[in-house]
Amino acid sequence: MQILEVIESGLLTTVQDLGRWGYQKFGVPVAGAMDGYSLRLANRLVGNQDNAAGLEVTMMGPTLAFCRSACVAVTGGDLSPQINGQDIAMWETVAVEAGDILSFAGLESGCRAYIAIAGGIEVPVVMGSRATYLRGKLGGFQGRQLRKGDCLEVGRSNSEVTIGSRVPAGLIPEYGEDYRVRVVLGPQDDYFTVESIAAFLAAPYIVTLEADRMGYRLEGAKIPHKAAADIISDGISLGSIQVPGHGRPIVMLADRQTTGGYTKIATVISSDIPMLAQAKPGDRVRFSQITVAEANSILRTMEEKLAAWNPIRPIVVQSGDCRSFQVKVNGCVYQIEVRES
Repeated sequence: MQILEVIESGLLTTVQDLGRWGYQKFGVPVAGAMDGYSLRLANRLVGNQDNAAGLEVTMMGPTLAFCRSACVAVTGGDLSPQINGQDIAMWETVAVEAGDILSFAGLESGCRAYIAIAGGIEVPVVMGSRATYLRGKLGGFQGRQLRKGDCLEVGRSNSEVTIGSRVPAGLIPEYGEDYRVRVVLGPQDDYFTVESIAAFLAAPYIVTLEADRMGYRLEGAKIPHKAAADIISDGISLGSIQVPGHGRPIVMLADRQTTGGYTKIATVISSDIPMLAQAKPGDRVRFSQITVAEANSILRTMEEKLAAWNPIRPIVVQSGDCRSFQVKVNGCVYQIEVRES
């Protein structure tokens, strides 16, 4: 069912879900939302499953016309969203009517905003995902960023939402110009001297203009190797920090290649990836070392907080002597039918 027309495309607006997992062994990147945390919460605000496709908006937002009424939510970086020229609240469920215009007045904080619409953006599923991988022209809307004149469809919503429902304050991140990012050393930290690692953890780095969905190239203290910078190519995980021969780190992100032959001094913990994805050129990043056990504990705590808040209420559909429920348990959605015997 058609719901959106793109009036202006913005700087970079793409359809994204939580990624195309399971195909890296074939050389297919994961892609998906740079800030999956914000997309998940946007989806919950409009009654979608966490992995439903929404729109990722980068730095300068699009102008979108609604063809019919809908429930929407905007989360992530503050790009000053407006409906018909009037400011709307972020991290909150908002109602729109046919003919309404969603636009963005300008960047206030962060870098990327996420737009979720009840029912989720309907584009073809490619390898289990609707995510756009731009370099491969794969997935999303015709494998590309949105353009003026594009029209988008949404699926059917099976949940009830409350207009004005809001993400609790404790779950809303704060974005600035300085980001403290936790890392686990390795897998090739043994290629660097103790002094090199200390410098990496002590010095602030600046996000350069060479920052996109594939990765962020950072400017700051050089990180010398003990010897060579190259290794036999191996897998690159989300958040891997490569250090080529020039000694300047590169953080690999959503559209990263699946393998690479540069040493990796450390890996950003998964809980801090969403925050890092909100850093823009010119922002500062500082790294701090933690253990794998600490990283697991941080992730567990974050997921427990998310599990404790979910405004989705399943719609009950009665048909004769059969009642249908959609129930979400531990992140999984089940369709259940109950019949009288």
